[in-house]
Amino acid sequence: MGKASRRKPARLAEKLLAIRLKLELSQNQLIKRLGLEDELEQQYISKFEHGVIEPALHVLCAYADLVNTSLDSLARDDLDLPKGLTARGKRTRALPQRESRKR
Repeated sequence: MGKASRRKPARLAEKLLAIRLKLELSQNQLIKRLGLEDELEQQYISKFEHGVIEPALHVLCAYADLVNTSLDSLARDDLDLPKGLTARGKRTRALPQRESRKR
């Protein structure tokens, strides 16, 4: 087996930032809401949101659980986050990404 690098989601950083802003949380507040205060620091959230590093799988799961959506909606570039994004409510389905309209 070769060591080919895996394809990275192009929109992950954008989605993680959108979650925090939609919930109106600071980066430190987000860490607490994720329940990861023993392992994450504010600088990691900043790096996730700027696409410098990618969160570990269990961190992505915590984000998805926080807003009651699927990992698919975070990881797949062809899906947008659900419109009615809320914390710990009813699970919502990811929406197919809208194609931009050419004028």
